[in-house]
Amino acid sequence: MRLAKYLAQCGIGSRREACRLIEAGRITLNGHIARHTDPIRLDGSLNCLDCIELDGSPITQAETLAYWVFNKAVGTDCRLLEQDETSLVHLLPKAPRLYPVGRLDKDSRGLLLLTNDGELTHKLMHPSFAHSKTYHVRLNRPFTDEFVEQMASGVRYKDVQTLPCQVRRLSSDSFEIVLTQGLNRQIRRMSSALGYKVIDLQRVALMTLTLESLAEGAMRTLTPQEVAVLKAAVTI
Repeated sequence: MRLAKYLAQCGIGSRREACRLIEAGRITLNGHIARHTDPIRLDGSLNCLDCIELDGSPITQAETLAYWVFNKAVGTDCRLLEQDETSLVHLLPKAPRLYPVGRLDKDSRGLLLLTNDGELTHKLMHPSFAHSKTYHVRLNRPFTDEFVEQMASGVRYKDVQTLPCQVRRLSSDSFEIVLTQGLNRQIRRMSSALGYKVIDLQRVALMTLTLESLAEGAMRTLTPQEVAVLKAAVTI
């Protein structure tokens, strides 16, 4: 097993985050600075036979996988920064260790998946898998049908051309959009390029997950059925 994959299964973060730790030289394998290509030896029970450390602290075994959904409020920063009092890290349980799958901007709200399943995180985040995220958006003024058509067909801003997506009107100044891309502040920049300003942006669904009746600022564990359905959708 590759080192980054094993680290992700140990719950330290996604495979991408594990790669960053390896690149930073913070991971040692049997007393030496680890490399991406280093294989991990496992016994028949999938116990690691190597000594792996993060910043000098041993990584002993994979954590039990956990899956939570969080209804993020505006003002919460998804970056896990201990020194930032608005950071999500201060709202997470002490155990299990959870990490957000992707981010919502500080000025956005809604559904955020929290997990220590690095493999699932990789599949949900990697652009090649093109999984859907649904948002409800309110603009600063009513928009035209032409705006809906332009958003759905793709918008160019700076050196970016967004992919076609699903858009439907909810009211005179609000719409629903389903994206398979994960560009930084994509909806806000698409709207701005067409002459509008986003004043409220809420993620309401991630693949098969929805907020349902979860209160803003609250979080809960996913049911076994929700986890099974999500994983089945991811593997399609």
